[in-house]
Amino acid sequence: MFHSKFTPAALLANGLDDPDALAAARADLMRQALAACALGSPFVRDVLTAAARQLPRAPLLALHLATWPGDRAAAALALRVNGALHALARSGAIASLSAVYAARAGDIERAVADAFERADAALADAVMHPTQTNEVARCGAIVAGLMTAAVRFDQPVELLELGTSAGLNLNLAHYAYCLGGTAAGDPASTVRIAPRWLGPAPRRHPLRLASASGVDQAPLDVADPQACERLFAFVWADRVDRMAQLQAAIRLARLHPPHVDRGDAAEWLETRLASPQAAGVTRAVVHSMLRQYCDIATRARIARALAQAGARADASRPLVHVSYEWDEGRRKVELVLTTWPHGETRLLAHPDPYGDHVHWFG
Repeated sequence: MFHSKFTPAALLANGLDDPDALAAARADLMRQALAACALGSPFVRDVLTAAARQLPRAPLLALHLATWPGDRAAAALALRVNGALHALARSGAIASLSAVYAARAGDIERAVADAFERADAALADAVMHPTQTNEVARCGAIVAGLMTAAVRFDQPVELLELGTSAGLNLNLAHYAYCLGGTAAGDPASTVRIAPRWLGPAPRRHPLRLASASGVDQAPLDVADPQACERLFAFVWADRVDRMAQLQAAIRLARLHPPHVDRGDAAEWLETRLASPQAAGVTRAVVHSMLRQYCDIATRARIARALAQAGARADASRPLVHVSYEWDEGRRKVELVLTTWPHGETRLLAHPDPYGDHVHWFG
């Protein structure tokens, strides 16, 4: 086993005056390592375990992680570290790192140590930027939720997505689904979504999109190879199925470019919900794994905008809200459907964070 010659004392000289904060940052990396393994990624477990042990070799990175002002888990700092290392490996700048990522095996400890010693500044800069994921597998649960609403409101859907990233989930009508035996979507699609399904199959109902648009603070353009590299970096390196699915979704998005606005989610939603809604069209607001990145004020504005629009909804102009988010204690992910008029809320499912499996209650 390769061990770091650096110590917490060395970090004190670089501006870190709280050894306990370094221990907390390393513990966060270890927590995510165990979570990644539980979700089917032993390689990411090994990378993040090595990162926790070798963190003192990257003083700038360690300083950022140790002195982070908010909740490290909510900010997904460990996933930012993993994405930064994956991006560095894909760039070929550190040969030892690229080699272990290509093989998904080898001396991971040595490779991470090399990366920390030689690319500390680049890694430290990378973790200052939020994760950029566009997990199209989450569309399985989201489409099941939208179909559940469509059973009640048999109308075309105006889809509004918050935290849209590159907009791949706006193309959900172009994907093929097998949801507990229920087929949906476009059967000829090259993007096929078939999560492991526990519970009854959702009721099949045609999903007709009248329009689809979204918002993101820093949207990615699928026509830009560097933007796509950012998306690839946040896919776990040993999840080749997710990588292939992302590649297929990007190819399809270049044929069907999604409409994504740059802006604040709450402000954008307020504007969109205040605009006239056509009779005979269901307005549906969706978001997945966004809430943890929103401050309390933004969450409150989004909830208020939905409540106000819901109060105006009627049978010919209904409003639907599909939320794919952690529960308040970050113990389980919940798929929650709220429909207006009447503001009825139902817990539909417990999907996993990436859409691989869905425990459906319906």
